[in-house]
Amino acid sequence: MCGSFLVFLHIIKDCLGKNKIEKEKDMKVILIGAGNLATHLGKAIFAAGHDVVQVFSRTMQSATALASEVGAQPVSDISDVRSDADLYVVSVKDSAIVELIPVLCKGKETKVFLHTAGSIPMDVFQGMALHYGVLYPMQTFSKQREVDFSQIPCFIEANDEHALQLIGDVAHQVSSRVYHLASEDRKYLHLSAVFACNFVNHCYALSREILEEHGIPFDVMLPLIDETAAKVHELDPKDAQTGPAVRYDENVLRAQGALLKSNPQMKDIYDRMSMSIHKLSVKE
Repeated sequence: MCGSFLVFLHIIKDCLGKNKIEKEKDMKVILIGAGNLATHLGKAIFAAGHDVVQVFSRTMQSATALASEVGAQPVSDISDVRSDADLYVVSVKDSAIVELIPVLCKGKETKVFLHTAGSIPMDVFQGMALHYGVLYPMQTFSKQREVDFSQIPCFIEANDEHALQLIGDVAHQVSSRVYHLASEDRKYLHLSAVFACNFVNHCYALSREILEEHGIPFDVMLPLIDETAAKVHELDPKDAQTGPAVRYDENVLRAQGALLKSNPQMKDIYDRMSMSIHKLSVKE
């Protein structure tokens, strides 16, 4: 896998040496999905000057909300999706992709399709379309929070040169950090992101739960959270780790575990996390 990650570390530069590629013409783009990621990517594609002609969502309310921001037609029936777009951006729940793709691609087989999922292989389109790929923006998205999409690492892959050119152009237009990464390695990238983001945020939620039970506001944790995140910009995460689990201070660990005796699930997380921290700290 090391060889593959050499590719992962290589930033794709455009032929002019700029961060973004100047497009030759606006493309017609259709957004399939109107969730958190689709909303931010769709707005970035629209801001790059492309013609977002339709937004599909299973609910008209969601389709309309995003369509109104990108000047598109909202649709909630997949059979109403136009067949004259240049690019179809599929950004839906992983569980819906396999079911949706055959219906979406029918009659549009010569168009370019991409999905935005971190853990779904590119070849989910195989046999359904001629030109396809992936554009995976590695970031956590919420509709209510604006992001600077130009700073979000985007990982692309395509099955042929035609799809790679088009997907690569779009990626460079919305982000200054574009990487090529194969499906086999992208799933490990996505797994790493789950640890670095989803699990960490869950720990915030558990921390808030404990604090609320004792009348302490969660915002007292924010300076600690900010400093912890800031440190890994300069230190290896292993070197930045602090706390009783690093030295495996059994008195502290036992006492804190006792505080969680009424919540066996949280105590189990605490015990397992403490052991993992200690084992990693002594690992050569």
